[in-house]
Amino acid sequence: MIEIIEGLPDNVVAVRVSGEVTGDDYSKVLIPAIEDKIQKYGKIRMLYQMDKELEWFTISAMLEDAKVGIRNLTAFEKIAVVSDVDWMNSAVGLFKFIIPFPVRTYKNEELSEAKAWISE
Repeated sequence: MIEIIEGLPDNVVAVRVSGEVTGDDYSKVLIPAIEDKIQKYGKIRMLYQMDKELEWFTISAMLEDAKVGIRNLTAFEKIAVVSDVDWMNSAVGLFKFIIPFPVRTYKNEELSEAKAWISE
């Protein structure tokens, strides 16, 4: 499931993912939120929190994630990834050197710090 996190600046798309994440979650929640903000602001920021209750991403969710990232790569100003999954934070750390904008990783206990950084 993907839920929108409220209370951040208007140019920020903030989401919490938990349980099983499907392609429908992307097409019905995340992609419309991203496209709406890009249309309004041109450049956006993203906070992506993987809740401790995250179970699994379906194959269709992984494909949608890749497509939305590639299709909108130049529209992001910065991304904060919040996760307690060490391999996920390590993978983000490896790829952030080829991504043309700042990317930071945080643990779930550091969510407030991630919100502050993405809002700067």
